[in-house]
Amino acid sequence: MDAIALLKADHKAVEEKFTMFGTLGSRAFKAKAKIVTDVITALIKHAAIEEAVFYPEARQRLQDSGYLVLEALEEHHIVKWTLSELDHMSPTDERFDAKFTVLMEIVRHHVREEEKVLFPAVRKAFSKQELDQMGDQLHAAKASAPTHPHPRSPDEPPFNAIAAVVAKPFDAMRDAGEAIVKQVRRASMQS
Repeated sequence: MDAIALLKADHKAVEEKFTMFGTLGSRAFKAKAKIVTDVITALIKHAAIEEAVFYPEARQRLQDSGYLVLEALEEHHIVKWTLSELDHMSPTDERFDAKFTVLMEIVRHHVREEEKVLFPAVRKAFSKQELDQMGDQLHAAKASAPTHPHPRSPDEPPFNAIAAVVAKPFDAMRDAGEAIVKQVRRASMQS
């Protein structure tokens, strides 16, 4: 899959989650929490691979359009802070839905700009073979991408790659710890 097709598939998957969130009632706390957790993981991985592979390549090749990448990085920065706040919020918090709604608006704006301006410019500047190779790199980078927001981490090479390598095991430990806590809570409720 070429790089642009891979990134568009990510965009579509997140948009589907946004749509699902919008169909839920005000008291669907568990369903909302699950969607937000899925969106956090998807967007953090997506941002990490764009920052590690796609943006540096685009910025180098599209020297006249480097501002597009810089703007995208700033949008990622805002999204990561919002995701970080959501990552620590309860779906019962009175601001949870409002914060997620603002996140959706920011991400939708970002996606529109990428798909209408940046992606067509990249498609013109790179050959089909180069886009396929970049797609392979993006796919491989997803395996080592963090799963939780780290908004203070660098977003440009080479330091973003180092931060991702360090963050990934911590994210895995956090996820494992949270799973154990859930199991213990379920067990204690059953006894």
